[in-house]
Amino acid sequence: MISREKTKVVYVGGVPIGGSHAIAIESMTNTDTRDIVATVAQIKELHAAGCEIIRVAVPDEDAAKAIPQIKKSISIPLIADIHFDYRLAILAAQNGADKLRINPGNIGDKNRVRQVVDAARANGIPIRVGVNGGSLEKDILARHGGITAKGLAESAISHVLMLQNLNFHDIVISAKASNAPLLIEANRIIAHRMPYPLHIGLTEAGTPYKGAIRSAVGLGALLNMGVGNTIRVSLSGSPLPEIEAAREILAALNLRRFGVTVIACPSCGRTEMDIGNLALQVEQKLAHIKKTITVAVMGCAVNGPGEAKDADIGVACGKNMAVLFKKGEVVRRLEANEIVDVLVAETQKIPSC
Repeated sequence: MISREKTKVVYVGGVPIGGSHAIAIESMTNTDTRDIVATVAQIKELHAAGCEIIRVAVPDEDAAKAIPQIKKSISIPLIADIHFDYRLAILAAQNGADKLRINPGNIGDKNRVRQVVDAARANGIPIRVGVNGGSLEKDILARHGGITAKGLAESAISHVLMLQNLNFHDIVISAKASNAPLLIEANRIIAHRMPYPLHIGLTEAGTPYKGAIRSAVGLGALLNMGVGNTIRVSLSGSPLPEIEAAREILAALNLRRFGVTVIACPSCGRTEMDIGNLALQVEQKLAHIKKTITVAVMGCAVNGPGEAKDADIGVACGKNMAVLFKKGEVVRRLEANEIVDVLVAETQKIPSC
C-alpha cells in the first residue's frame, strides 16, 4: 500500500484534491476556446473517457468570455490557463472558472498578482502555481547554472510564498519538465517543503506511444513515493489517449481501479494459441463493465492457473482447448471456439471486488 504525502485539501469545483482523496485525472483541450461548440464537444468526449478536471487555454478576452457558455454545457470543473495577462485571469475568475492556472513570474508585479489573488478569493476558487523549465527566472537559471530540479522547486516555492504573503492558501502546485529524473526530483523537493496538493505531469512527453511510456516512468515514480494529487499525461495530438494512459498508470500502482483489468502472459515457445489476439478480444468485450475485476488470459494450461491465481477469473490455454479457472482453481474445460464467449459471460456474473 502506497503511503501518500499529507496535503491540504483544495476544491476544484466539486472535485476535492489533496489529503486522502483519490488522485484526479486532468486533461487540456486543444480546440480554440473561443469555438464554444468544438470545445464543449471535446470536453464531453474527454469526460466520457474518464477525464475529471479539464483545462482550457485563455489567450485573450474572447476566450475568457466564452467560459460561461462552455460551463453551461459541461459537468466537470474547468481550469482557465493564463499566461502573461493578469486581466485575463481576473476575467476568467469572474466568468466562472473553477481554478486559475498561472505562473506568477510572468503575470507581472506584485500589485498585479494581488489583483489576481483578490479575484480568486472573491470567487472562491483556487490558484495553481505552475512553473516549468521554459518559465524559470533568469536569476534562478544563473544561480543554478541552467534548468535544474532545485531551480524548478525554488521558483515554484517562491511563487507560493508570494500568495501566502497575500493570505491566500487555496493553492495547487505544479513543477513540470520533459525530463523524468528532473521532474521526479523537483516534485520530491516541493512535496517535502510545501503542504499543498501537487499536480504532476511530464510536460511535452511526446507522441502517444513513447510519450505514455515516458509519462509512466516519471509519474509512476512520483506516485509510488506518495507524491501527486492530480495528474495529466501530456501527449501530442488528440487528448483522448491521455485519459487511458493516466488511468492505466493509476491502476498499475493500485491507486485507483477503472473496471475490468485484463492481464495476459507474453507467450513463449510452449504457447499453442494466439494469446495476444485472445486477450485483445476479451479486453474489448469487457470494456463496458465497470466492476473492478481482474481477468487473466494465460498461454499454458499447466502453469497458467498458478501463475495467475490472484486473478478473479481466467483461462489457461493449451492446444485447441483451455481451462477456465477462478482464483487459481480449475472449474471447467473449454473448447477453442468457446473460450472468449464463456470467459466474458462468466466474468459478467462475478460481483465487483
